[in-house]
Amino acid sequence: MREPTYFILAALQDEPRYGYAIIKRAEALSEGRVTLATGTLYSALDRLTAEGFVRVVREEIVNGRARRYYEVTPDGLAALRVEAAHLANAAKVVTDRMALRPAAGLA
Repeated sequence: MREPTYFILAALQDEPRYGYAIIKRAEALSEGRVTLATGTLYSALDRLTAEGFVRVVREEIVNGRARRYYEVTPDGLAALRVEAAHLANAAKVVTDRMALRPAAGLA
């Protein structure tokens, strides 16, 4: 799973959000590493919807424009959990090995 997809799903795990709110939440969760362009976000949401990982839960009109709210599905949450475990295991490979080595400059 690519990092933007991971953070889009992560942004939706707490509550449904609309496009701009997803962009801001993904940016906050990634500590600024993921900055989604609008076109990129909606392409990803279309793909994730087709894969069954997100769904539109409501639509409202704000200032004459449609605002769609998306939520993560159970399949989307499962995929997010699998990826989080994969990332944690990958990080463990490095952190475990670091614990075995003396800190730089101290040996």
